[in-house]
Amino acid sequence: MAQVDVEMPKMGESITEGMVIEWHKSPGDRVEQDEILLEIGTDKVDTEVPSPTAGILTETLVEEGDTVEVGTIIARVETEAEEAEVQEPTDTPPVEEEPETESGSAEPAPASSDADSAPAPAEPAEEDIEVVMPKMGESITEGTVIAWYKEIGDEIDVDETLLEIGTDKVDTEVPSPAAGVLKERLVEEGETVEVGTVIAILASEAEADAVDRPAPDTGDEESEELPSPSGDGAVPDRTPDRPAGEEIKRRGDDGRFYSPLVRSIAKEEGLRMSELESIEGSGREGRVTKEDVMAYLEEREGQPAESGTPASPDTAAPGTAPERPPQPSPSAPSSRGGYTVEEGPSENQLKQQYGDRIEVQPMDRMRKITAEHMVRSKATSAHVTSFAEADVTGLVRFRERNKDAFLDREGVKLTYTPFFVKAAVEALREHPMLNASVEGDKIVIKKNFHVGVAVAIGNKGLLAPVVRNAGDYSVTGLARKAANMADRARSKELQPDELQGGTFTVTNIGSLGSLMGTPIINQPQVGILATGAIQKRPVVMEGEHGDSIAIRHMMYLSLSYDHRIIDGAMGASFLQRVVTELESFSGDDQLF
Repeated sequence: MAQVDVEMPKMGESITEGMVIEWHKSPGDRVEQDEILLEIGTDKVDTEVPSPTAGILTETLVEEGDTVEVGTIIARVETEAEEAEVQEPTDTPPVEEEPETESGSAEPAPASSDADSAPAPAEPAEEDIEVVMPKMGESITEGTVIAWYKEIGDEIDVDETLLEIGTDKVDTEVPSPAAGVLKERLVEEGETVEVGTVIAILASEAEADAVDRPAPDTGDEESEELPSPSGDGAVPDRTPDRPAGEEIKRRGDDGRFYSPLVRSIAKEEGLRMSELESIEGSGREGRVTKEDVMAYLEEREGQPAESGTPASPDTAAPGTAPERPPQPSPSAPSSRGGYTVEEGPSENQLKQQYGDRIEVQPMDRMRKITAEHMVRSKATSAHVTSFAEADVTGLVRFRERNKDAFLDREGVKLTYTPFFVKAAVEALREHPMLNASVEGDKIVIKKNFHVGVAVAIGNKGLLAPVVRNAGDYSVTGLARKAANMADRARSKELQPDELQGGTFTVTNIGSLGSLMGTPIINQPQVGILATGAIQKRPVVMEGEHGDSIAIRHMMYLSLSYDHRIIDGAMGASFLQRVVTELESFSGDDQLF
């Protein structure tokens, strides 16, 4: 009896556990190899877990909502039942009668015969080229297929973009390793697979004619196969608004690419091409994602009178729970007015609460992840923020004196950020506890200074690419490094590894006009330094001949730290060391 254990998969270098969100199969269900068994989640990403083999799911060992460690056995799949099913479609009658033999030796023979006669999965020909999930960083072990840019049968040139993959923060376009024809796509959009997994097969140009291209869509035939939501056998009209003959194109008139998943949803839901083009995309370069389409559909269903899409009798029938209720139901068994806490109220419910003069926008992926991280950080660390003020007149004059020569020599602008990072590193050398993390009841003090530098990505949020071994760089080296990482962060060219492993973070909120702030710690770090705007202010100066009032360049510094291991005295001492470093510059100093 062949039994295969399904384990909680490893979803990243620092991920040690996952939570079962939903089982897609029940005990007794037949599963194919790589068919989705369940969905699991971590604090950053949700992932579907495929079956490692074909067979029958005999046991699920973990319930939905349970959190278990990586490597834990969560289910078992029996493969013997699968072998029996494979033996059924044989052309030799004696095979079905052979099980009467006592020795059982006659059963394996037909099985091998079946294996020879049945059409095996297509092996790549010698001319075929395998496309594998690329490695996107040292600690990144998997990636998610966001969108395929090519269909089966499409010709593709070497280095032409084949698909887009992503992690929880970085999206990357994957170029074709060779010229040819896309013969097979082995991974669907939305699936997460490990690095090195074969995700597509390219046929050489010589084999192009042999590639089976997908048959053209026939709306009538497809609609006949769609089951009725009511189960009465009647087929609903899924395309009431789209004119006959109109198709959902891969690219709109504005040049935006629409993935096969988005086009499939649009077709099933009866969206016109003009409707699809009107949706504001939250993906890369404004691309429309599955979430964008679903949010649009929810909004449209919440306004049946204006949408022009008639509600079906089934959804309008009293006592029937619609799949996505357009408005709250007083009888709905929910303590939150007919909606879940995670999804929140529908747009129609919000308008009932606030009136029609509102605009409802769904969170994009970056904002959802940021929100989750910030809430988790507040729940994890006891946040305290201390403030200090620095007279950076010397630093301002120093920069003004050197910025033109620096730009000519280095090719990048000399900003204040490298000075802030340098000052933070010098303070960390004297206060190593702020370069640590809390692991249970243990404190892990890091010897390397990997400083995250917050970068604003338009209006979407912040990323904090990490300058590794920042203590090894001069101000010049930090300026080049910070400028390069900021440019690549804004153009989405960062690798996932460059956003992980930081031991401390510096955020220059002054570049955005803020005087001071109380930043939230980037877990699992224990401190984050915010530098405010530099402003001219009248300041009382002490001198040999008494006090005087002078115009100085002043700035506020704020340090948020984890009060579990850092007390106020240490936080204040750290800040004063940063102030001392920033005030050490003189307007007469030269950088070169």
